[in-house]
Amino acid sequence: MPVAPPDPLAAGGVLPLAAARARLAGLPGALYTELLSHGTLSIEIYAPRGVDEQQPHTRDEVYVVASGAGEFHCGDRRQRFGPGDLLFVPAHVEHRFVDFSADLALWVMFYGPEGGERP
Repeated sequence: MPVAPPDPLAAGGVLPLAAARARLAGLPGALYTELLSHGTLSIEIYAPRGVDEQQPHTRDEVYVVASGAGEFHCGDRRQRFGPGDLLFVPAHVEHRFVDFSADLALWVMFYGPEGGERP
């Protein structure tokens, strides 16, 4: 019986973007998948296609743009983004990616309690 390879993040390590994309590609039709869960931290890879239809989340969220570019709508703000940019979204705030390139991939980190952290 084949043995699954060890998870490179299980005990501290590196997960290259290509490996995260491969995990997502192995889930036909999926736009995201969780890569790590540790305490209140959840890390995902997210790759919307065509239209970003996500709804507000119940926890604070940080995105790091791994590849691609577009426009980020968060609350009443509209901003251009590109590779390497860091985006923050407080819990319950409407947000979405608009007019984004086909190669858009984002590292997503949810953390803290339901309802978000207090500023």
